[in-house]
Amino acid sequence: MHINRRQFLTSVGLATLATQIQPFTAQGQLSRNSTLKPPHLQIGDTVGLIAPASTVDSEDIATAQRNIADLGLKVKLGKHILDRYGYLAGKDRDRAFDLNSMFADPSVKAIIAMRGGWGCNRLLPWLNYTNIRNHPKILLGYSDITSLLLAINARSRLITFHGPVATSTWNQFTVDYFRRILFNSEAITMQNPSPGEVKIEIITPGKARGKLVGGNLSVLSAMIGSMYLPAWHNSILFIEEISEDVYRVDRMLTQLKNAGILNQIAGFIFAQCTDCSVGDAPNFTLMQVLQDHIRPLNIPAWYGSMIGHIKNKFTVPVGLPVEIDASSGTIQMLESAVI
Repeated sequence: MHINRRQFLTSVGLATLATQIQPFTAQGQLSRNSTLKPPHLQIGDTVGLIAPASTVDSEDIATAQRNIADLGLKVKLGKHILDRYGYLAGKDRDRAFDLNSMFADPSVKAIIAMRGGWGCNRLLPWLNYTNIRNHPKILLGYSDITSLLLAINARSRLITFHGPVATSTWNQFTVDYFRRILFNSEAITMQNPSPGEVKIEIITPGKARGKLVGGNLSVLSAMIGSMYLPAWHNSILFIEEISEDVYRVDRMLTQLKNAGILNQIAGFIFAQCTDCSVGDAPNFTLMQVLQDHIRPLNIPAWYGSMIGHIKNKFTVPVGLPVEIDASSGTIQMLESAVI
């Protein structure tokens, strides 16, 4: 059979991509089941900054460099960090190149996304999950970065971190949790300050243990049906959202339910729904929607945790065993997240 040049290049590209992806078992898990923890940070370490989603500019980079320097860390910029391709920070293969390169670079000890926006889901087929597993490092971000955190945890079995991006507000609260978890290797209990900006609303009281997984609800919903999600059985699911009407949150939770995810989890946290509105009447409140979907599961669950599009943020280890207490709104790490 005759194969033209385009067919040949396509087949070679697919073959190359296949070598980057770890084989899965029938359950969708890596054949090597051990979970990896990245090395902890130390003063003077170099952090790689990448733009895996929406565009950034020179002012964003200057802000990020100041934030990282204030932590006692050095900065290395991704090669394509200032690229532009429509509303994306460069073409998919180039944004993926920066992430793959940072994992392969021995001088880089952690990787922090510049910002979220949109675009990380497009990178998932381009990532070298074998390389990532062979060079475990801290990967930090939130919002659209949810795609990378979940996919790398699922495919490379690496603990990742839902927390501030490089251009976030690195205030005392945020920095304290960042340092304790990623510098000091502490296994801490995350609890909202009282009184504080975020109020706990109990959906179902109780305690539960499981692997902590989650992130932005819209991004997570868009990943359903792909090979890039972790196992959900007996996990603790945390989600957050911004600027969505309650009916859209209802729609996405229904999608998680119909996909069989909610029926598998051992505990649930809806962290924050920042600037979410009830929309036009007639309507439900967000709590009514959560009660409809979550209370029948009869698992510990609450609304209100310092996670998401807010100034004061926890650094949340994705894939780490935790114990939650819905009555007090606490997330207790059962072991350190870094080595």
